[in-house]
Amino acid sequence: MEGYCVKCKAKREISNANEVTMKNGRKAMKGKCPSCGTGMFRILGKA
Repeated sequence: MEGYCVKCKAKREISNANEVTMKNGRKAMKGKCPSCGTGMFRILGKA
């Protein structure tokens, strides 16, 4: 899964990615940036 790292200001592959459900019921991927270690978050579709 690819996401945007705010610290690196680039799209990177999310490492240690796992799917989580937000409070509003939508799904998202949560993990870390492989180069700087900052937390990354990507909201997925409604399906």
